[in-house]
Amino acid sequence: MLSVLSYGRLVARAVIGGLSQTDGRDYSLVTASCGFGKDFRRGILKKGMCYGDDACFIARHRSADVLGVADGVGGWRDYGVDPSQFSGTLMKTCERLVKEGRFVPSNPVGVLTTSYYELLQNKVPLLGSSTACIVVLDRQSHRLHTANLGDSGFLVVRGGEVVHRSDEQQHYFNTPFQLSIAPPGAEGAVLSDSPDAADSSSFDVQLGDIILTATDGLFDNMPDYMILQELKKLKNTNYESIQQTARSIAEHAHVLAYDPNYMSPFAQFACANGLHVRGGKPDDITVLLSIVAEYTD
Repeated sequence: MLSVLSYGRLVARAVIGGLSQTDGRDYSLVTASCGFGKDFRRGILKKGMCYGDDACFIARHRSADVLGVADGVGGWRDYGVDPSQFSGTLMKTCERLVKEGRFVPSNPVGVLTTSYYELLQNKVPLLGSSTACIVVLDRQSHRLHTANLGDSGFLVVRGGEVVHRSDEQQHYFNTPFQLSIAPPGAEGAVLSDSPDAADSSSFDVQLGDIILTATDGLFDNMPDYMILQELKKLKNTNYESIQQTARSIAEHAHVLAYDPNYMSPFAQFACANGLHVRGGKPDDITVLLSIVAEYTD
């Protein structure tokens, strides 16, 4: 089921395409989420804030709006481990830290680091791996702070063009950077990166900017030009319009993922690495679509 989350009394007074900033106004994010689990092809599988092995969260504190996505590594299923448990627990922990105010808006890597080390110290055994992307809007400074580990990511669209985007992190083809917890004694045999390895960035945003945060299930199946075409359907900043556009993007990517004749971005990347691949990439898909709007309490 599609989920639209709004926090506080948000008033979306921005016009798509960007407006000039006024120093005295606080900004906020108006966000909708949509996704598909790859094993549930005919509809949206949603378990809490999980779509298949993907997970996400949207949270707010008095100083910032924060959201994140994570993609559980499916290979753990071969060892009897549910990959969604790691990604889901990681995102729930990030969400709790934000709601408790245990974060600094300018340091999203810190949110990821604290959450990961809480998982490592969890009394209940937890195994698995996940990519992660955290996006924080500082309401007063109008700056977006991001941290991305692996091949999930974000892009910022202004005036119909991508003005900022995350950098994908891969060790080698189809092996993204990831946080991991291995069974005792097997730590050296499981690929695991430090949260500090996340690529971070900070930049100003404007009213009306569109922020799309997603797992690789979207970016492996839809190139930027297709995403931009879908975003043209977003005519205003009311919740229903954002919801419909998020749904349209996720559905389009979901259809392309199962098209055997489509030369997807993933297939193109595979060919560039010497593999003969064609078609979409069946995968879990999570999309968080946000608009930067004026916030009123």
